Amino acid sequence: MQVIALKDIVRKDVPIYYRLLYTGVAVIAFNKDPEDFRIDFSVEIKPTGMKEVLVTFLDDLEYPLVPVIKELKKKIDTMHSNGTLPD
Repeated sequence: MQVIALKDIVRKDVPIYYRLLYTGVAVIAFNKDPEDFRIDFSVEIKPTGMKEVLVTFLDDLEYPLVPVIKELKKKIDTMHSNGTLPD
């Protein structure tokens, strides 16, 4: 399993400045051709300065969720740290 990319990312307008909500499409390969899965995700900065990333799949996934979500969280965290998520 490999997370190829996140595309079509759109930030939702939320009045809470420390919580960023997004929708997008995750391109994931499971030992075959890559497939697109719609996702919602959020990046929240806690009062302690820790970053929390939450991911929700909108499409059904026929693969164990824990490793997929773990890899997506890494990808999203990297994109947020690099400033490549939309404003």
